Amino acid sequence: MASSVPKTMKAVILEQNGGPDELHYKTDYPTPAPGQDEVLVKNEVIGINYIDTYFRTGLYPLPSKPAIIGQEASGTISAVGPGSKSHRFEVGDRVVWMKFGSYAEYSAVSAEKTIKIPDGISNEDAVGGFLMGMTALSLVKEAYPVQKGDWVMLHAAAGGVGLLMCQLLRAIGAKTIATAGGAEKCELARKHGADHVIDYRSTGAPKWLDEVKRLTNDEGVAVVYDSVGKDTWENSLEAARRKGKVVFYGNASGPVPPFPIARLSAKNISVIRPTLMGYTYTREEFEYYANELFQLVKSGDLRIRIHDTYKLENAAQAHRDLEARKTTGKLLLKP
Repeated sequence: MASSVPKTMKAVILEQNGGPDELHYKTDYPTPAPGQDEVLVKNEVIGINYIDTYFRTGLYPLPSKPAIIGQEASGTISAVGPGSKSHRFEVGDRVVWMKFGSYAEYSAVSAEKTIKIPDGISNEDAVGGFLMGMTALSLVKEAYPVQKGDWVMLHAAAGGVGLLMCQLLRAIGAKTIATAGGAEKCELARKHGADHVIDYRSTGAPKWLDEVKRLTNDEGVAVVYDSVGKDTWENSLEAARRKGKVVFYGNASGPVPPFPIARLSAKNISVIRPTLMGYTYTREEFEYYANELFQLVKSGDLRIRIHDTYKLENAAQAHRDLEARKTTGKLLLKP
């Protein structure tokens, strides 16, 4: 059974790689139909993630062109496709999902990467914390299992993932050294749980590294979480202690360039470049992280900061604001 679904829909289409102006808003794009083990979701709130800009620019390859980018949305199921996996859902279920192609009014998505939103959690909080929240959880649980008392270095602490990481690290009992750009962002990171916050705009890279060494008595930190990439990777390696770990999980300033693996041997440090998809590959893994996130949000132990909500037709402006580092927390779109 399906609710009334129009033949065409609103969507943001990327026909070629480039800047934000390559995101074109359409009002008559064909509405997809759910295939085997898929559900059709009428998206009510769409999440924007920095990875969306990587697909737009071409840093990450698109599966095809033209493309609808975006990784997540929340909404209501309008139709259920054939297959036993999709039949765990019914028309009218309120869900949140992760899959490529969310900048649209409707999306046909895998039932395996779709989950019901618990009562008491809004669509905005569900998608506002979904990919970012599961990313933050996987980073502190699997990429490097943080322990109470660990010194932790966190770059971009006032961003969407960063603010969630600050809260999770505080709950664990880690000692977090965070970087952010500007006094306002530094204060935001501090309010969300960072113990020491360094304004990289005023100190510069060498000086933030000096501050890390001073705070840790020249020992360095147990783990560095680096989503900046090109501008910070070398000093992130320097900030790690002997037998420490550097977790690269983003490329906000550009990708980390190739470097000799022998550079790691001086302190026996290890490097990892994880993705959320790698930690949520199976349905069991996906449900584990999603339900853990829902529990934290519903209890109030994890607060989702929504920076702004844009109309779907203004997706290009949202990308401009995100890349200009004008934002803190999560950006959302609404069709």
